[in-house]
Amino acid sequence: MGWLFLKVLLVGMTFSGLLYPLVDFSISGKTRAPKPNIVIILADDMGWGDLGANWAEAKGTTNLDKMASEGMRFADFHAAASTCSPSRASLLTGRLGLRNGVTHNFAVTSVGGLPLNETTLAEVLQRAGYVTAMIGKWHLGHHGSYHPNFRGFDYYFGIPYSHDMGCTDTPGYNYPPCPACPQSNGLWRSPERDCYTDVALPLYENLNIVEQPVNLSGLARKYAEKAVEFIEQASTHGRPFLLYVGLAHMHVPLSVTPPSENPWSQRAYHASLREMDSLVGQIKDKVDHVAKENTLLWFTGDNGPWAQKCELAGSVGPFFGLWQTHQGGSSAKQTTWEGGHRVPALAYWPGRIPANVTSTALLSILDIFPTAIALAGASLPPNRNFDGLDVSEVLFGRSQVGHRMLFHPNSGAAGEYGALQTVRLDCHKAFFITGGAKACDGSTGPEQRHASPLIFNLEDDAAEAMPLQRGSPEYQSVLPKVTSVLADVLRDIADDNVSRADYSQDPSATPCCNPYQIACRCQTV
Repeated sequence: MGWLFLKVLLVGMTFSGLLYPLVDFSISGKTRAPKPNIVIILADDMGWGDLGANWAEAKGTTNLDKMASEGMRFADFHAAASTCSPSRASLLTGRLGLRNGVTHNFAVTSVGGLPLNETTLAEVLQRAGYVTAMIGKWHLGHHGSYHPNFRGFDYYFGIPYSHDMGCTDTPGYNYPPCPACPQSNGLWRSPERDCYTDVALPLYENLNIVEQPVNLSGLARKYAEKAVEFIEQASTHGRPFLLYVGLAHMHVPLSVTPPSENPWSQRAYHASLREMDSLVGQIKDKVDHVAKENTLLWFTGDNGPWAQKCELAGSVGPFFGLWQTHQGGSSAKQTTWEGGHRVPALAYWPGRIPANVTSTALLSILDIFPTAIALAGASLPPNRNFDGLDVSEVLFGRSQVGHRMLFHPNSGAAGEYGALQTVRLDCHKAFFITGGAKACDGSTGPEQRHASPLIFNLEDDAAEAMPLQRGSPEYQSVLPKVTSVLADVLRDIADDNVSRADYSQDPSATPCCNPYQIACRCQTV
């Protein structure tokens, strides 16, 4: 364990006056052709219809819309799951949850995280000479060796899980509302099951908790400052860099003050959307200023909007999942309907990615891993199979061919977590199981298993309102193909080198900078 002690020592120390503790920005080895910088910005719970470039009704994404006009917009881009941890695990490994072991979310008290035998994008690029940083929400394990500093990131600044998984003194807007952290030792609990009042939300810089509870109203500014400083320092020293930014937006609680006398209107959501857009704009502006010609900036989301939050949730655009909403419940986050996993996505790299282009290729967050590795001239980790594709040719405008098929894992609304029972094949989508997540009115849709799957033609029915008639020639033509590709992927996974995440929990794993203070409060300079 000597290596672990040394790593803890190194990432825990800080040079006086520098923001980046012992990050080695120097160049070593022979001079080679410059490797591209990679910036990945991941929004949280952002709907496909929240992006103005996607949906004319959307307002407030001026910077993102500008990025779309200067780069490539992906109209058919999908998260690898419809909830936080599994989607993020797939982004960093290029593998579905049945392979990488992460099938549902980790908790505040989780002992484990993304299995340690899974290789992250940061680890691959670090070995290829990149300096790496992660800023924002992690949610892939915070205890021991699961922390970002031990998963390939030289620098980490952020929150270890969703920012509703701990109380704050500035709780912002949530539905139902959650109280602020208790200020005294009078023990009490909120009647709302989904509110955390026992432990304050922590903010980490590397291995150290620097603020607990976090001041949410200043978090976006801090993320922007840290991202800009990292890009500046890496560029100044000539190091290729990977920057992965996991935004708090648009997950509740929303922390901005809406310009309205009625904060419980959707104006609160739109104000938060504008704040997120501004943050992304600041990062893009820094890239344009110091590394424009050699930086790929990829923006996307982890899953669709959280419909049970009502006016504090985003828009699915035209992907209403009407068959499900007529049965009951939501067809957005936690479901395998389009609103749950079809997400906004943009790529920007002046001179390499053509401007003002919309790609209709079927793509996934799974593709970021192999594409970034290929662009860096690195190699995929051996002895395992991947679900993502190198889509460089799509990015550079030389192809419109992405996946022929995608598999959408169960993400909480129905079925076993991570199981593959929804299949996209070309323009068709087949459901062997359906279910609605909790909706704004509190209803959920019943889980229904379909021996003969529901099949929709998304070209004709983006709202997933009317499945094909089972006796129709179209249905009879698609059914054996869908059944075959599903059997193939399940057989491939069974033969693969798969991992199993440790989902056990222990209160001692809870991040706490001062266990002697109520809610683990601590003060830092």
